Amino acid sequence: MELADRGSEVVHYVRFQSPYRNRRGHFTGVFGLINSLAREGRLTVEQEAFRRSNNSWYNVAYTDPSTVDPTVYDHEINPGAAAWFKPTATHLLERVPGYLQVLTAHGVECQLLRSADPGRVIYEDDVQVVVVPHP
Repeated sequence: MELADRGSEVVHYVRFQSPYRNRRGHFTGVFGLINSLAREGRLTVEQEAFRRSNNSWYNVAYTDPSTVDPTVYDHEINPGAAAWFKPTATHLLERVPGYLQVLTAHGVECQLLRSADPGRVIYEDDVQVVVVPHP
């Protein structure tokens, strides 16, 4: 079954993530990847300034689903939960290439995924869905 928005229009959700599973068996998203580089102290001064500035912008621009539902990313309740942008969230998507440039500079792979049915929706707002992937 394909997820639809506004009746019969098929929506292709967008996600940027590592092509490799992390230690929990999940695919880390673009923001998690760059935040990991920052925690490891691997970013240049300019890259860290970019990350801080843009992360702050994203924090204002859209809702963190865990502030609405604290269990949304709970690994036992919603294993593998992952956020996907709605394609209409162009104002959010247009900043992602800067993150991808930083990741590329550090040899960190990040892939673009598009799906009409990325999983069971456990959270939705005007710019994103959080899903538990299909088995």
